[in-house]
Amino acid sequence: MTKQANLEKVTAQIKQSCEKSNRQQADVTLVAVTKTIDVAGITELYDLGIRHFGENRADVFLDKTRELADKDDICWHYIGSLQTRKVKDVLPEIDYLHSLDRSSLAKEIEKRATKPIKCFLQVNISGEESKHGFSKEEALSFLQEADFNFIEIIGLMTMAPITNSDKELHHVFHELKQLQQEIHALQLKNVPCTELSMGMTNDYGIAITEGATFIRVGRALVSDDNMEV
Repeated sequence: MTKQANLEKVTAQIKQSCEKSNRQQADVTLVAVTKTIDVAGITELYDLGIRHFGENRADVFLDKTRELADKDDICWHYIGSLQTRKVKDVLPEIDYLHSLDRSSLAKEIEKRATKPIKCFLQVNISGEESKHGFSKEEALSFLQEADFNFIEIIGLMTMAPITNSDKELHHVFHELKQLQQEIHALQLKNVPCTELSMGMTNDYGIAITEGATFIRVGRALVSDDNMEV
């Protein structure tokens, strides 16, 4: 399938999931994940109207932002685990960081930032050892004790387990939504926490029904297969 056909299919799934959960399609931002997409592929998606792009490798991210610097309306999302030593290079180029996953990274961002940085706090809802992020209890404690000057916690992010169980996926995304609402109600400084970054190619439809406002989709946009999304 062409990228245009893939995008149409993804857009239709977003619309269907929004209708199912009585939400507005405009409330869901599609972030095109560029892990397997080169600059030419990003340009093709850009020409189809996508403006939000996400990368998870610092050096590749910096190369792509440089090569696409002429497209100054691109909104760049950094979605991978960010090494502390790369913070100073990546911060000037990003619009959103989806992977604030530890207190040491927050300290480095506060040290290096010269402008407000929109961040999602990464929460390991599933508890899998292979995944980064705060536990629910750690997230609450960290945010209540923090005193941010440059970091703005606009919401929470999680990665769901790889599973064929829709029930398990609903549970994970629902738990993150509940935590987001709990944190939002605390009205902490620089922690509006109104957004949810959750859902990828295999599960973004379910994530939307549970409240996702940002979905991170890569393979469904670029696959040549006539796959179900």
